[in-house]
Amino acid sequence: MSQLAILTTNIRFMAKTSAPKPLGPYTPVVRAGDWVIVSGQLGIKDGVLVPGGVAGQTTQAVKNLKERLKEAGVSIHDIAKTLCFLTDMDTFATFNEAYVAGFDGARPARSTIGVAALPFGGAVEIEAWAYKPLAPVKKVAAKKVAAKKTAAKKVPAKKTVVKKAPVKKTVAKKVTAKKSATRRAKK
Repeated sequence: MSQLAILTTNIRFMAKTSAPKPLGPYTPVVRAGDWVIVSGQLGIKDGVLVPGGVAGQTTQAVKNLKERLKEAGVSIHDIAKTLCFLTDMDTFATFNEAYVAGFDGARPARSTIGVAALPFGGAVEIEAWAYKPLAPVKKVAAKKVAAKKTAAKKVPAKKTVVKKAPVKKTVAKKVTAKKSATRRAKK
């Protein structure tokens, strides 16, 4: 899929979602093969940070993340890894409580990093990588393709004629003659 097609698809998705519009020149969610990558989500609703500090912003960031995942046909349970940013690591426990509550029992791998600042004065940002394989190829079709490839590879082998070395008949005659002579002597 071309970059233009991805961008066009995401613009179409954005019209269907309640997640906030991107705050910069980036694509908020992209599918790359079996991976769905969601750009960092802030605790923003209707263009402004939600009240409630780290707890409120984390709750909203997770809601925004879920909306982005939904656009790509995946859920919070498909997330393999999150990367979280906090402007104050002293709020880690508060962040953790809201994060756990929002993830509905899912426990992806996670890194949390303290940063000096986030866009728009946010206290929390959450990025996610979800793994959801694309629809598998139908087995019947896959077997037909495999059969065609196998048939194409089968080229009739050239028969190689192997010439046997001639057997010396004189040696065979001598052995036979010796055996006959030995038998006559025994009689």
